[in-house]
Amino acid sequence: MSQATYRPPAPTAAERARTIAVRGGRAAVLPGADEASASASRTVPMLHHVHANGAATLLFRDNDPLVELARQAPRGELTGMLELADTAPVPLREPVRGLLWITGWLRVLDGEQARSAVLEVVEAKPDPRLLDAGHGATVLRLTPASMVVADAEGTSSVRPSEFGEAEPDPFCQHEDQWLRHLELSHRDVVELLSRHLPEHLRGGHVRPLGLDRLGLRLRVEAVEGDHDVRIAFAHPVSTPKELSGELRRLMGCPFLTQVQRG
Repeated sequence: MSQATYRPPAPTAAERARTIAVRGGRAAVLPGADEASASASRTVPMLHHVHANGAATLLFRDNDPLVELARQAPRGELTGMLELADTAPVPLREPVRGLLWITGWLRVLDGEQARSAVLEVVEAKPDPRLLDAGHGATVLRLTPASMVVADAEGTSSVRPSEFGEAEPDPFCQHEDQWLRHLELSHRDVVELLSRHLPEHLRGGHVRPLGLDRLGLRLRVEAVEGDHDVRIAFAHPVSTPKELSGELRRLMGCPFLTQVQRG
């Protein structure tokens, strides 16, 4: 296989979608185009949580136009889409490195259903804003019909069943801290890693963009535009010790052919 057509191994679309969901990220909800009004075309929830099966629990202020739209919808269900933006942990010209869209049906939860939904979120992600449920805030549930993930690896559809079977990346909860530390305190390490970039990208400003069990991602900010490059690990890693070993290998190896040209 030629170098030009080689793509380093990357997590599956379902794994990438699950990782974005677990990381949380910036959220927005859009009602279906046939049901949207100017007052509820796009709204930001107070809190959002995507469950392992792809369903999402959302918390909105009682007076949010989307809440009223959902209450008035036929059969109590409103078509809608939850958009999650995966933002890089270091300041970049283009900070969004991935998007996850979950399309399905929105409905208001009241009474015992709302309390059960809040308790389910509390077990996974305690948050004081959940105390507002029923006291100025309304709980909505998004039942998924389809999902789409878009990032440097491409744009892919993900079935809710695939999402539920996938595992989030083992480093997704620590990635932000590690990459910020790399950016602020170890520019020398970034420079060593940049030796593995395609030659035509080595003159740009190299930034740590992401890491997962299969490799490291670098963002090259150049005059003509930005380029994302994946550098593959020799083997999948699952622990900080294994990750440290792979990073040391990359820093000490003068050549690495497994790169994806940006």
